[in-house]
Amino acid sequence: MTAQPIRTAPTAPAVVTVENPDAKGRFVICCEHASNAFPAPWGNLGLTEQQQSAHIAWDPGALGLARALAGALDAPLVHAGVSRLVYDINRPPHSRGAMAVQSEVHAVPGNIGLGAAARLARTEAIYLPFHDALRAVLARRAATGPLPVLATVHSFTPVWHGRPRAVEFGIIHDADPTLARAVLAQARARTRLDARLNEPYSAADEVTHTLALQATPMGLRNVMLEIRNDLLQGDADQRQMAATLAPILQAALAAIESPEPAKASH
Repeated sequence: MTAQPIRTAPTAPAVVTVENPDAKGRFVICCEHASNAFPAPWGNLGLTEQQQSAHIAWDPGALGLARALAGALDAPLVHAGVSRLVYDINRPPHSRGAMAVQSEVHAVPGNIGLGAAARLARTEAIYLPFHDALRAVLARRAATGPLPVLATVHSFTPVWHGRPRAVEFGIIHDADPTLARAVLAQARARTRLDARLNEPYSAADEVTHTLALQATPMGLRNVMLEIRNDLLQGDADQRQMAATLAPILQAALAAIESPEPAKASH
């Protein structure tokens, strides 16, 4: 699988990497919270090593799942190289969550009191290159047809603010629910996963920015996939989940693109 890391300067960290750009499948896989890297010039933002490795900093298991899905679907993969606490690229620049001062119960000291210049610098260094790269992948494929399908891959913690979450597979949509609903139907028909629509998050939680920015303007089918991270604890779990989800995505897309059977005339 070829990879194209994109840096804002020769010695800067790769803020976005495009893998397998010449893949032939319909899907484009995106993993916005793939990394818990805290590189220079931003540093650790005043967080402990434990905090830097916790789910507040990234989506554990999501990149491994996204890579396995991209392989199974013959899809390009676009993934981030910097922690979401430095900049959450699934949030627009004006959102308070883009450079959060607190995540769950954890303060993020390095984000407190950021001035306009510092916010702009991070936006230009991380947000813009990532979304430019993803847009380029989608636009090139749209130009040659058929239209690509965007699937973003995330994981979520089993316990949030002390409350266990029963849902295992969350399927999230933005303006267009068509593909999400089809994925839900296929997941319930084909697996025993506790699959739910718009849980544990929904567009109301500001989690669909990438879908709204990248897919909706071009009229692309799209869906956000959220997997509970205790189901993605190692490479084997991630590969198994990809083997489960890939046929679900393919069947869901086929179901919504198949012509409806002709009605019998009387």
